[in-house]
Amino acid sequence: MEAAPFFAEVADAPEGATCVWLKTSDGVRIRAAHWRGGDKGTVLLFPGRTEYIEKYGPAAGEFAARGYSMVSLDWRGQGIADRLLEDRAPGHVDRFSDYQHDVAALMDFVSAESLPKPWFVIGHSMGGCIGLRAIYDGLPVNAATFSAPMWGIKMQAILRPVAWTLSTIAPLFGQGHRLVPSTSATTYVLDADFEGNVLTRNREMFDFMRRQLIAHPELAIGGPTLRWLHEALCETRALSRMPSPALPCLTVLGAEERIVHSEAIHERMAHWPGSEFDLVGSAEHELMMEGPETRKKFFDRAAALFDTSR
Repeated sequence: MEAAPFFAEVADAPEGATCVWLKTSDGVRIRAAHWRGGDKGTVLLFPGRTEYIEKYGPAAGEFAARGYSMVSLDWRGQGIADRLLEDRAPGHVDRFSDYQHDVAALMDFVSAESLPKPWFVIGHSMGGCIGLRAIYDGLPVNAATFSAPMWGIKMQAILRPVAWTLSTIAPLFGQGHRLVPSTSATTYVLDADFEGNVLTRNREMFDFMRRQLIAHPELAIGGPTLRWLHEALCETRALSRMPSPALPCLTVLGAEERIVHSEAIHERMAHWPGSEFDLVGSAEHELMMEGPETRKKFFDRAAALFDTSR
């Protein structure tokens, strides 16, 4: 495996990251990194749309403090993994199932590095959608934690049929690479002001994300393409029709959530036997990027679940 860049100066991560390029079975180059933080097990952290490894440097430190190693990745089409369009700005994927090639490459890496077992998954936002599908496909984990999982996309009811129609038709006419209307080629964190943003109510963490992308703009992507939207709508609908897996699970959602479809999360968790569901007051989409108290509670509860599932 070839060493890949890791931007330690902006990651606020523990020392000792191993960062490499991985080649997926369909020929896409993605990036992965791990930290050997402890021998209680390994956390597979699946990031959300627009995200990248460095954003979860603090999470690696949190899990190391609780006795766990951690591994994460740049999904295809984001971070410094291969972009799938000539224009690097849009967030794009050809098929949502393609992300499972990335999962497979990551798991080969985890095995090759002999990272401590048992393994656990944390899926944030889009990573929660990818993670749930991977669990159905046999991801070898003992438990899962989801942070505002994308089990549906929040939009006004009147716009949902428009989104389905436009995202279905556009690829048929060679326009699937176009940005979803109302989105921007500029990444949200650099386009939005802190006041009123939909990610976090903690200015320190908002500024942390901004500093990363100002220092390394190559990590950034903008809004999703119409093809990505169509694929995401199809995948979330397909998952919604499947029964919850027999796996210990904790799901955490901010009470002020404005990005993913909260009702889909409530519905899923109401029918997941033996699971835990935590609705966090005064929190937005990024539970791991909120204030210190919210972050600590998230990592404590995730580690507690993993401790009892070893």
